[in-house]
Amino acid sequence: MRQRADGATLACLYLLALLIIPARLIVAFVPITLPPAMVVALFLGVVWFSTHLMDTMSMAKGRNAVRTAIAIFLVIHLLTFARATRRYLPTDELSVADSSMIRILAMVTVAVFICDAVRGRDRLDRVLRVLTACVAVVAFVGLVQFGLGVDLASYVNLPGLRLQENAYAAFESRSIFRRPSGTVNHPIEFGLICAIAVPLAAHFLFQSRDRGVHTGRWVLVLALVGLGAILSLSRTAIIGLVVAGLVMGIMLPRRRGIPMLAFGAVFFVGASAVVPGLLGTLSGMFSNIEDDPSFQGRTKDYDGAWKEIALHPWLGRGFGTFLPSKNPILDNQYLLTMIENGYLGLCAFAGLFLVSIYAALKARSLTKDENLRGIAACLVCASLVSALGAATFDLLSFSVATGLLFVVVGASGALLRVTRAEALADPVSVPAAGRLQKMRRKQKARSGR
Repeated sequence: MRQRADGATLACLYLLALLIIPARLIVAFVPITLPPAMVVALFLGVVWFSTHLMDTMSMAKGRNAVRTAIAIFLVIHLLTFARATRRYLPTDELSVADSSMIRILAMVTVAVFICDAVRGRDRLDRVLRVLTACVAVVAFVGLVQFGLGVDLASYVNLPGLRLQENAYAAFESRSIFRRPSGTVNHPIEFGLICAIAVPLAAHFLFQSRDRGVHTGRWVLVLALVGLGAILSLSRTAIIGLVVAGLVMGIMLPRRRGIPMLAFGAVFFVGASAVVPGLLGTLSGMFSNIEDDPSFQGRTKDYDGAWKEIALHPWLGRGFGTFLPSKNPILDNQYLLTMIENGYLGLCAFAGLFLVSIYAALKARSLTKDENLRGIAACLVCASLVSALGAATFDLLSFSVATGLLFVVVGASGALLRVTRAEALADPVSVPAAGRLQKMRRKQKARSGR
């Protein structure tokens, strides 16, 4: 029977707009920087709010740890925005603060929509498959940029969209190599999203093998995203791959974890052999890190950042008001969050990662199903890689990395809902009977209110 359009369908539409449409293209007829993906995100917010007003729509109700964390994150940003705008702000800072608040609202709605609207393991599986396939397309565009110097993204021209002013260059260089950006804004962002997709591609490869389905397409997807992460020539991506490999190796069964680590090692050696000079460039990125101008540029402004934090320690000076045109560029989202949102904002931002990891681990503990446990491991990896990435560049300043982060957070919440629903329906699937009884008591208490 043909699957009707539902929340997962709309989530996939958002992923297509986020990853396939080049990030340098924005809506032409509005005065603010508005990517097509943000338009879809705001539409998802309207759908989420509207369907929660009715009981007949397929939208999950009730508490969820992820929803709570997202609500706290939004409230802190609203408080910061209110505090910043009650005093005088220069016109340029006020304009960016307004558009940044719209962007945060759009990202929050993406996370809660996926958390509540993606119902069932098959639909969550579909969303994550589309995510992984879209990142593979981004990686392919980046590999063409790296190998041939041709930017396929520049040939995309859609009606109603224009090229963003002051956008990042399509190519950068490191050592003797071109650094690709694919359809996103920057090589670091490109490397991060490829590193996030590697565990998912490996999971779907194992899943296809276990089901006896042809695995060739997922081998190709894994090769594309893995090579994309390596050839981004980004420390963020390399560290992310190492962390993801270690986490997957620990959390997956031996029959999956050991082959995955072995495949990763062979793949890295093969890539280094095919691309002469790659291994030396990658090793030089870490061995000579203290003399690297990019690393020195990241750390030289930290003293000034702490002085700025001391001026507005609790709620910050306002999200988006620390403009790169007037202030040093801080390649550290945690420092930037402390400046713009204060210590409370930092706690709310870090809470997104922690709650996403908690939700995935909790879901993993509630099921014996190997595929759901594999998805939980992948989402833990995605959250950890994103959290590490936030320490190496200003993640929330990049639309694709930010959008993907909130997709991962929402997917963790959706996975927790799925495993809880299945555990309540099938007690045998729960590893510990005590957890099931506790869940049922909570459900009865809520229904009795």
